Amino acid sequence: MINMKDIKADAYSLGLINTRDSIDKLIKVAEEKNQTYTELISAVLTGELKYRVNRAKEKRIKEAGFPYIKKLEDFDVSFQYSITEKQLKQLAELKWIEQMYNLIFLGPPGVGKSHLSIALAYKAAQEGYKVSFTTMSNLVQILRTQEISRRSKTKINRIYKSSLVVIDEVGYLPIERTDANLFFQLISDLHEQASIIITSNKGFEEWTEFLGDAALATAILDRLTYRCDMISLEGKSYRLEHRSSFLGKN
Repeated sequence: MINMKDIKADAYSLGLINTRDSIDKLIKVAEEKNQTYTELISAVLTGELKYRVNRAKEKRIKEAGFPYIKKLEDFDVSFQYSITEKQLKQLAELKWIEQMYNLIFLGPPGVGKSHLSIALAYKAAQEGYKVSFTTMSNLVQILRTQEISRRSKTKINRIYKSSLVVIDEVGYLPIERTDANLFFQLISDLHEQASIIITSNKGFEEWTEFLGDAALATAILDRLTYRCDMISLEGKSYRLEHRSSFLGKN
């Protein structure tokens, strides 16, 4: 005689984890609502599909490597006046990823560059795109060690397989010529293969300084800006304007 324990074991063997965990509830609902066998089977399959979609979404978000989560609806366009609500909505449609356009956010610290890049990448991951996030300093370390570190190799492989790659804090620190060459190779490989978001506190005229080579800087920018929207964010630091003080609280 077939019992519930056997059904759950079979569901687990077939990888139907949601079915295993929810079959008792589904049967109870079916009995209460006098569902047909067809309706019950449909509920089982619908639940399993929804579970797998959510698990895949969670996996994409986890593997993206976000340092924290930021959302577009939390971006304050009234404070950061350099980008309009209409522009934000256009970016949120993510059509630029399909067309393999790049985005470059330029501006001083605290004006929302990282918030925007993470929020757009987070939405992309939710919508089914494979995303990779890294800071420039982290990326340099990954590129240096990809041949000797399994972790770095895994990360670089994911970057190459991503539809969207975010490189945050480009130009905050100068890099060595060898690292600049590795960065150039990565950008060249990703060119017209994926969309890239760059955030930087350096204007393009300053890229030669932190890359250490004018020709290399020109070559990198040539690829990044070929199909690209550049957005300069100005104003005061949001973090400084909205800082909190423990001693100032009663």
